[in-house]
Amino acid sequence: MSESQDGPAELPEPSGEGRITVVGTAHVSQESIDEVEATIDEERPDVVAVELDDSRYRQLKGKEPDDLAAGDLLHGNTVFQFLAYWILSYVQTRMGKKFDISPGAEMLAAIERAESIGLGVSLVDRDIQTTVQRFWARLSTREKFVMLGGLMAGMGPPLQVGLWLGIALGAFFVIPAEILMGPLLLPTGAWLTTPVPILGGFGGILISLADGAIIVMAIGLLVGVPLSFLFKRFQTAEETEEFDPADLTDADVVTAVMEEFRRFSPGGAEALIDERDAFIAHRLVSLREAGYDVVAVVGAGHRAGIERYLENPETLPPMESLVGQQSSSRFSLYRLFGYAITLGFLAFFVLLALAGVENALLLRLFGAWFLVNGIIAGGLALLAGAHLTSALVGGGVAWMTSVNPLLAPGWFAGYVELRYLQVNVSDISRLNEILDDEESPMADILARLREVPLFRLILIVALTNLGSMIASMLFLTTVLPIFASDFTCQTTTMFGPIDGMGCALIEGARNGADILRGFLPV
Repeated sequence: MSESQDGPAELPEPSGEGRITVVGTAHVSQESIDEVEATIDEERPDVVAVELDDSRYRQLKGKEPDDLAAGDLLHGNTVFQFLAYWILSYVQTRMGKKFDISPGAEMLAAIERAESIGLGVSLVDRDIQTTVQRFWARLSTREKFVMLGGLMAGMGPPLQVGLWLGIALGAFFVIPAEILMGPLLLPTGAWLTTPVPILGGFGGILISLADGAIIVMAIGLLVGVPLSFLFKRFQTAEETEEFDPADLTDADVVTAVMEEFRRFSPGGAEALIDERDAFIAHRLVSLREAGYDVVAVVGAGHRAGIERYLENPETLPPMESLVGQQSSSRFSLYRLFGYAITLGFLAFFVLLALAGVENALLLRLFGAWFLVNGIIAGGLALLAGAHLTSALVGGGVAWMTSVNPLLAPGWFAGYVELRYLQVNVSDISRLNEILDDEESPMADILARLREVPLFRLILIVALTNLGSMIASMLFLTTVLPIFASDFTCQTTTMFGPIDGMGCALIEGARNGADILRGFLPV
């Protein structure tokens, strides 16, 4: 057996005995490092197997991480899987800082001790991208928000972080409406609330912006204060969870922690713990059957599961079930809402066409849909730090992606932006370092986060998608009523007379029903 060319050197010849000694460690414990080195010195195995994959091995050895390919990063939800990877990495980094030890130090110590005395090294963990993808797919929407909230809680004082997020949310909804609706409503004088006629339309815009600022601040308070209490709860929970590093490898403590995580997310625990137990056990069984004497260095949370499989290898699930992409089978309100918008959009234009609405009016409606989506999605992409080309692409396809839940304008903007960004996994370490800065003001932390390519890419993808969602809501609630006066249709229903756009939709439905009846046998 041998490792990849980027990993450890080829394994030596087996001794022929085939024996496994499992050492359970805490990833942040100095005692674990001492135990690992002592066990290797005492056992002198053929191979030291470590709970690492190739990418984490290179990272620990200080080798330059691979750049992330655009197709790999933006395929499906991978950009959000890297967000999950960041969250998991951040939690481990915080624990390492708390106990004054580098996460993964015991794995590096095992590798270096094995190499120093001429032993083989085998990487037995599943690829981290596969694990994170399957972990993310198993999380419910609530669990994803809870994890994201825990990450945000580490960005600064809870009240400050909450208010920043609340104001940002208000700005995302109000500013696009201000920019969009100003030119549309200005000729009607609808925003002219000042009694001074000389100000005219310009005065209306100034007053509108002032009103918008008040609305943004109000949303900031209404959303930010509850969020700050939630973030405070996250921080309080973290502060009260005091562990003695020596206890982190104790079976009872580890079992309690694992069970707590399993209660939080049964699916996530299956991908993060149970599947990896089986994957690592498969690798160790193969080494044992090849005749190798192995010391396996794994996290304490995996030891019990791995040893059960080693004692009863016939209970191992097939290796094929532990690898590959995991499709989420969870019911998704977001996806259902997306399909509803798609059907509603198509039905809207089909009914208007069946009602005999003029092509010029249909073209104007479509043009408004295109502009609203393009301006808001592209504008938020620019706000996130995208280049103009990326923003234009994201805005240009937003009209189409906003009615198709299987597409997202952020993906397109992200693909183009990767022409200017060089993203790799080392960005996550930089993000963790920035978040660990508890003294800098929030504005400075946000500015430094935006300088990290991976964070900027995630921000561009997320805000472009958010812009398209906001545009869809604004179009339905604000833009469509502007066109109501252009419809001259009038009809009477059981609820009374109806005119304008509602009448045209009803006429379209009637005409469509007549067409369908024409195809039915008499």
